[in-house]
Amino acid sequence: MPAHPLRAHRRPSGFQTKRGVAASRRGSPLTRVAGVLNRNRRLAVALLLCAAASMTVHQLTPAPADTVTALSAARDLPAGTAVTASDLVPVRVPPGLLSEGVLSGQAEAAGKQLATPLRKGQLVTDVQLLGPGLLTGTPPGSAAVPLRMADASSIQLVSPGQLVNVVLTSGNGFDQQGPSEVLAAGVPVLWTATKGGQGGQWLGTAETDGLIVVAATAEQSARLAGASTQGKLFFVLVGPPS
Repeated sequence: MPAHPLRAHRRPSGFQTKRGVAASRRGSPLTRVAGVLNRNRRLAVALLLCAAASMTVHQLTPAPADTVTALSAARDLPAGTAVTASDLVPVRVPPGLLSEGVLSGQAEAAGKQLATPLRKGQLVTDVQLLGPGLLTGTPPGSAAVPLRMADASSIQLVSPGQLVNVVLTSGNGFDQQGPSEVLAAGVPVLWTATKGGQGGQWLGTAETDGLIVVAATAEQSARLAGASTQGKLFFVLVGPPS
């Protein structure tokens, strides 16, 4: 009896085609990835560690901040120094660290005289130079008044920022006695000629021995102007008003 037509095409149990065997060996995509990772386990671990380290460094490293140019003292500079290009160096500083009046160009300071001493690396502002900047923060109408003290050596006892009473005496200190008068009380010192004989462009003279500059009101300025021709000027150190 002839075989049934359908039975002639039936394959034995467990029989697979070559294509089926290849597909079985290849498996699913996840299986293939797992196989690759299993064969390269050390490489995979190293790559994961590198990625983690890179993310950590990126998170911990701050973004570069914007900076601006400012001038700083190239070395310790005493008050009275006539500033030259070699005295100041440009530095890059974040804008948030700058105060008002910080100088950024050499031309702003060249040839001017320091009103206060500077430490190496200290930023330079306009109020540290002789000129209109000295009156920054003073009441409106204030004036910078230069005075020549009778005792030139006494100015070594006073520094910018201290308060003084300016006293006029008409006596000569020997045979002629005269009354003393307080011309200005509690005025702040802006500058002192701590290095006698060194002048600056602001003062316009090389004769600075015994000179101090004080901030005075309009009324005080009227009394102080030309006071040295009426007698001898002295100062008395005073404390801030209570």
